[in-house]
Amino acid sequence: MSEFSYWILMIIGMIVTILGLILVAGYTVLFERRCLALLQDRYGPNRAGPLGLFQAISDALKLLTKEYFLPGFVDKRLYILAPLLVVVAILVSFALLPIGQGISWAANLNIGLLFLLGLSSIHAYGVFLGGWASNSKYTMLGAIRTIAQLISYELAMGIAVLGVVMLAGSFSLSTIVDNQTIPYIFLQPIGFTVFFIAGIAETHRLPFDMPEAENELNAGFNTEYGGMPFAMFFLGEYLGVILVGAMTTTLYLGGWHGPGAETYPLLGVGWFVLKTFLLVFFFVWMRASVPRTRYDQLMVFGWKYLLPIGLVNILLTAIVGAFWM
Repeated sequence: MSEFSYWILMIIGMIVTILGLILVAGYTVLFERRCLALLQDRYGPNRAGPLGLFQAISDALKLLTKEYFLPGFVDKRLYILAPLLVVVAILVSFALLPIGQGISWAANLNIGLLFLLGLSSIHAYGVFLGGWASNSKYTMLGAIRTIAQLISYELAMGIAVLGVVMLAGSFSLSTIVDNQTIPYIFLQPIGFTVFFIAGIAETHRLPFDMPEAENELNAGFNTEYGGMPFAMFFLGEYLGVILVGAMTTTLYLGGWHGPGAETYPLLGVGWFVLKTFLLVFFFVWMRASVPRTRYDQLMVFGWKYLLPIGLVNILLTAIVGAFWM
């Protein structure tokens, strides 16, 4: 194969992957709405197509055909850039995840985990710039809440994954998955709990959806957005939920490991997807079951409870590792 053909195939693969992720995110919205309906004993969307399967497509068409309106009081460049930052940062993050035995969207970086955490910070910039550039008090308060929440819980998330790095001896995501003969959720139950709770807060999901609390902030940082720019923020949120599920699967649930995965790599991909969407269902279950916290409770929980627990987990991992590994 010539170098030109190789790059053509790479570009086609990237385009197909991006379109596939966008489609999956759209149907994750439908999945959430149907699950919420089931949990709350109601029907949910069931009119557009068989079992409501065309609802995601009709929602996308509605957003695509809405008039694009650029308010005159916004910082135009940052206003346009913000939703692009959110979507691009999350889509690039998926390229680092090993979804099967020897199967990933990008090269196996030896600092893949660090790179992934760095990309999550770019997502925070996009959300904050959306609120700042909109030049509105509601969006500004939502942006301030966002940046405070993300800094608080990113720190807890970063500390939680150090236990995994200590066990695997590497920042490479493929190496971390390969070393999980026993899923790290059994060796790092405290780290798993801290990481997953921080992941819920990072994606602004209930009970931690303070940056877009309707009671005080309308829609929060994206109040002044409509049409496709709003859809990109919305897309970023649901891609973020899938990404946190995929990261948790990679770091704590053995990634693609499962019965038959060693023999049939595509079966490993199936195990990875199944574990990820079981975690996505847990996100939905939380939304249906848990009330929203107050903002002061959110910050106190992050700094006074989650962060110290993460530090204790590192200390325990180091002590156990010194005597048993």
